[in-house]
Amino acid sequence: MSLCVNPHCPNPKNADNVLRCSSCSSNLLLEGRYRATRLLGEGGFGKTYEVSDRGRPPKVLKVLIKNTPKAVELFKREAEVLCRLKILGIPKGEEYFIFTPGNSQEQVHCFVMQKIEGENLQDWMSQRDDRPIGEKKARLWLEELVYILSDLHQNQLFHRDIKPSNIMLSQNGLLVLVDFGTVREITHTYEGKHAAKQITTIHTPGYAPLEQFNGQASPQSDFFALGRTFVYLLTGKHPNEFNNSYEHDLYTDEIETWRDEAPHVSPVFADFIDQLMARPLQNRFADTQAILQPDRGRRTLYT
Repeated sequence: MSLCVNPHCPNPKNADNVLRCSSCSSNLLLEGRYRATRLLGEGGFGKTYEVSDRGRPPKVLKVLIKNTPKAVELFKREAEVLCRLKILGIPKGEEYFIFTPGNSQEQVHCFVMQKIEGENLQDWMSQRDDRPIGEKKARLWLEELVYILSDLHQNQLFHRDIKPSNIMLSQNGLLVLVDFGTVREITHTYEGKHAAKQITTIHTPGYAPLEQFNGQASPQSDFFALGRTFVYLLTGKHPNEFNNSYEHDLYTDEIETWRDEAPHVSPVFADFIDQLMARPLQNRFADTQAILQPDRGRRTLYT
C-alpha cells in the first residue's frame, strides 16, 4: 500500500504501484524516491510515516500539518539539527523538503530521518506492567544517556523534552534519544531572550523543571528531566503520582517519597538521582562532565 501524505486527502490509501493519489492527484513518490507505506503516529502538529527508499532500509518521514509560524520554526530547527549532528544515540537526519499537494497550493513541510527499530521506554515499561528496573540496568542506561547529552550540550544544544516516550531501546540494546522538535541552541540571541524571560515555554508535566515552565530552560533542565525519567523507571510510577496534586508538583519541583517505592536502590544512587533533579537549579550538576568524571568529595555516577 502507498499512502498519500496530503493532510487534506479524503482517501490516502493507494496501490503501491501508482505515482499519483487517486483521490487528490498528489505525488506518491516524494522527491522521486520516498514512498509512504505505513502511518506510525499522529499528533496535533504532524504525522509520522514509515517510508521506503529504493530498496534501502525503511526510514521515517515526519509531515507537519500545523503550519503556524512557530510550528514551522521548530520543525525546521529539528530537521537542521538532526541533519547536521553525527552523534551516536541520536537519529540521523537525511533530508528536509516542501511538498505541494495535487489539489492545493498549501505547502507541506516534510523531513526524512533514520528509523530506529525498537520500542520507547514508556511502551517498554507498559509491556512489563510498569515493573521497576534494577539499579544495575539504571546505572548502565543513565551512563549511556549522559554521554548522549554530553555530545549534544557540547554542540551548544539541549533537548528540553526528555521523558520515557522520547527514549528508544533499539534492537541492539542501545538507547537512542528521539523527538528533537523542542531542541534549542544556546546562542547570544537565546541568552538575551533567556535573561528577558522571552523564551517559549515547552514542557511535559512531571518531567520538566519549574524554570522551564517559566521560560527559563537551560542545559541543566535536561538533567532534571533525566532524573524524573529514572524515578519512573526505578519505581514504575509517573513522577506526578508522588504528589498530592498537580499544582504541588508544578510549584515545588520536589518529590521526596519516590525512594519509598524503590527499596532496591542504594542510598548513594538515590542521592545521585535527587541531585539530577534538585531544586534550585544551582544544586544540580554543573554539566555532564561533573556527572561522568569521578572527583573526590563529589557525588558522581560511578560512586
